[in-house]
Amino acid sequence: MRSLKIMSMLSGLVLAASALLTAHPAAADGPTGPTPPAEFTGDWHDPVTAAPPVDTPGTRSCQVTLAAAQFRDFTPYQGSYTPPKECGTRWNKVVLRLEGSVKGRQYDRLGYLTVGGVEIFRTSTPQPSPEGITWSVEKDVTRYRDTLSRPQPVEMLIGNVVNETYTGVLDVRVTLTFHTAQGRVKPAAGTPDRVIPLTGATLTTPRNTERVLAEVYATGSGGGCEEYWYLSVPDAAPYSCRAADGPHREVRVSVDGRLAGIAAPFPTVWTGGWSNPFLWYVTPGPRAFDVQPIVYDLTPFAALLNDGRAHRVEVAVAGVPAGQAGWSTPTNVLLWQDEGSRVVSGGLDRHEETAPRNSSRYTAGSPHRLDTEAGHRLTVAGHLNTSHGRVVTTVDRTVAHTSVHRWGEGENPDAFTASWSDRETVTAGRTVTRTDRAYTMDGETTVGAGDRLRTVLSLGDRAATSVVRDGRLRSWSRLDDTYTGDATYTTGVPRDQRHAVGTTNERYRLYGSDGCYDRSVTTVQGTVTQDLRRC
Repeated sequence: MRSLKIMSMLSGLVLAASALLTAHPAAADGPTGPTPPAEFTGDWHDPVTAAPPVDTPGTRSCQVTLAAAQFRDFTPYQGSYTPPKECGTRWNKVVLRLEGSVKGRQYDRLGYLTVGGVEIFRTSTPQPSPEGITWSVEKDVTRYRDTLSRPQPVEMLIGNVVNETYTGVLDVRVTLTFHTAQGRVKPAAGTPDRVIPLTGATLTTPRNTERVLAEVYATGSGGGCEEYWYLSVPDAAPYSCRAADGPHREVRVSVDGRLAGIAAPFPTVWTGGWSNPFLWYVTPGPRAFDVQPIVYDLTPFAALLNDGRAHRVEVAVAGVPAGQAGWSTPTNVLLWQDEGSRVVSGGLDRHEETAPRNSSRYTAGSPHRLDTEAGHRLTVAGHLNTSHGRVVTTVDRTVAHTSVHRWGEGENPDAFTASWSDRETVTAGRTVTRTDRAYTMDGETTVGAGDRLRTVLSLGDRAATSVVRDGRLRSWSRLDDTYTGDATYTTGVPRDQRHAVGTTNERYRLYGSDGCYDRSVTTVQGTVTQDLRRC
């Protein structure tokens, strides 16, 4: 797969929560859409996903523009932000919305947006048609209330290359809409009191901190092998992307050199991935346009951090070959403070870690085969003496990865099947929150007669969350976001001679104690043929 897609699969991504992509024009009304063409033409439907919009309260709202720029190169947009006076600071919901347009020819690109140094949004872009496309993304950014409550500098970058061949200029506008709290609509509850961007590797917290979360926008990107880290193989195997320890990656957080959190990275497939942009022209893979951060509960370490001194908080990606670039890990630290205490004392009571497992077994033959199994578990516990009593927090997290990679001579065919799990239980006082995350990937790329390249691929993003207090279930949710695609085109010829065909389907289901959402979108040759809502 790598030799076939060294130019197309490594699609120029450069570094510089649910999201909604709304199409312009909108998806067809009703369950069925127009009749698709026999093959892809020079134009297709604007990007659309089955994910839900951000739920808003319907109260009075105010909007401000965060950024408006045309990205042609690697020059960041720099501006300023001032919160809207007419909406005060009693916000129930704050929604970020990106609206973009691009036409011509362009790779997918990776971008970020920071406010006051805090990264609040990370995204990638669709690949355009010659006629041009528009797309939009929404994200709930209410948790950044502290950052958004005062004037701040703004920086945004979507690194891009524009020349005689790659003509697409990314025209982007980003807004924030503030929905007020009125009447029975209360201000957003549970948002952090402070949000601190981790610059360098040191952190100093307020001495009355009683809860600490870290969020890491971990992305493997940059146009090299770490953009497709899950396909890398040990050095002994004959494949174009190699890593001494194989394809397993783990995103780790440490405090003063001691392991404090582990997580499985999400295997994002960008819109040029798997050698086949026809899979993604209309329907992006899960999270491709809203790169969600990995969240770590570091509360067991709060007492150590509360001594008024600077501490080392570092993020590393295990499994990346020494000296190899390709991962970005911008990090924010979210803090909750005890208003009734000047200093919250306590201690770290428990730190148990299993030895990390990581085995990649290569079997030569036709096809070549690599079997990988990996896993790791970390349990930490600490107590805090707060103004409302002694609180013990225990965080138990287990990550696991299994995969089978099979490829032929010349990496044709190239097949990969994998699953990742990330199971976390946080016990804070009398409340137990359990989250089980599962990610799946199953696909194959082949090149057959007439240089016809075909990719068949399925992706899954699933999570189950429950909150139990005093032994009683308080809330629960289940997420199942599944993408499937099958696309074929002729390689090595101009775009108008590719004779591409392709079908994609995404079904996004989210249900639980807060209700139900269920939508599926089907496309054929770039045309939305079905848009079903079941809840």
